[in-house]
Amino acid sequence: MPELPEVETVTRGLEGALLNDQFTSVTLRRKNLRFPFEEGFAEKLTNKTITRLLRRAKYILMHFEDGTVMIGHLGMSGSFRIDARPVETPDKHDHVIFKTKGGKTVRYHDPRRFGFMILTTEEELPDHPQIAPIGPEPLGNEFNGPVLAERLKGKKGPIKTALLDQKVVAGVGNIYACEALHLSGISPKRVAGTIKGKRADSLADAIKAVLSSAIRSGGSTLRNYSTTSGELGYFQHSFQVYDREGVPCPNEACDGTVKRMVQSGRSTFFCPSCQR
Repeated sequence: MPELPEVETVTRGLEGALLNDQFTSVTLRRKNLRFPFEEGFAEKLTNKTITRLLRRAKYILMHFEDGTVMIGHLGMSGSFRIDARPVETPDKHDHVIFKTKGGKTVRYHDPRRFGFMILTTEEELPDHPQIAPIGPEPLGNEFNGPVLAERLKGKKGPIKTALLDQKVVAGVGNIYACEALHLSGISPKRVAGTIKGKRADSLADAIKAVLSSAIRSGGSTLRNYSTTSGELGYFQHSFQVYDREGVPCPNEACDGTVKRMVQSGRSTFFCPSCQR
């Protein structure tokens, strides 16, 4: 599933192509994705200027001039493709096609159909059930060690599992949790509630560093992910531990080997020698 860096990369691509443009037509090629499209979905987005494109956690927020907001989620395999000219023959998995006043065609492509697009308003957005429970943005100025420690306070499960909880911190995901824990030298098995003080500072800094680096690389491509131009992300070439079971730990001061274990149904990659 695309994580924060992938969604940020897609959002920036959409912003560069669509900001201050309008959809002249919206074609739904099926009645539903993960959720059914609401009645009048296409009409509510047609001939409205797109005023902002933002990311919140793993959601893409497309704001329109009349206060409408489209909340988009890429699910497991969703992607947006932007073409500078009309597409004569859409792919069978191009489920939504947007055409703009500026002459672009935007196709939402989703073979597994776990993504979704739902509408709300700017006034209702903060309290929307998809948005309201989300924790702090890890790249925001408000996120730091003390904030992370407070979000983890009293949690008895492992820190790796806690980092995947969107109520603790927004959008980190499995890949970047593994990478951040390795960078900060913290075992994924450590009890989440014990992360405080210098450990929390180190982990918060590591989360910021790993996510920022991944965004600069355009995200990570493991299966279906691509940017709005169809290009692939390249951060997977920089993985230190994720999907590197049996490889020597990249930490020069460590002679350990990367191990894999399963936590809450997800693969965790770590070095037991230098992560404590």
